Amino acid sequence: MSQVTTHILDTTVGRPAQGVAITLYKQEGDNWTPVANGITNQDGRIADLLGKEVLLPKGFYKMRFELEAYFERFGKKAFYPFVEIVFTVDSKEHYHIPLLLNPYGYTTYRGS
Repeated sequence: MSQVTTHILDTTVGRPAQGVAITLYKQEGDNWTPVANGITNQDGRIADLLGKEVLLPKGFYKMRFELEAYFERFGKKAFYPFVEIVFTVDSKEHYHIPLLLNPYGYTTYRGS
């Protein structure tokens, strides 16, 4: 399994959010450099964002979730066209970044 994983639940319909583009970035000075990207599967997950052997160096990272196109597929307008979640990697352990969303709100937490 990838060191960083994610999943998205659309709380509007109580189902996983399939087909959401996500990019993982690493902060380098004042810039954010793309590290990996993927699209959520039918379970709203990206389990293989990074290769199994890839360990991220310590630092600040962010995941950018592209929500506008997802909601447009259902004829809904997204108040938040994208969400960026910034987090710290400070060890070799697993980091799971879940996102609960609806067109007018979102929440996240450190998952397992």
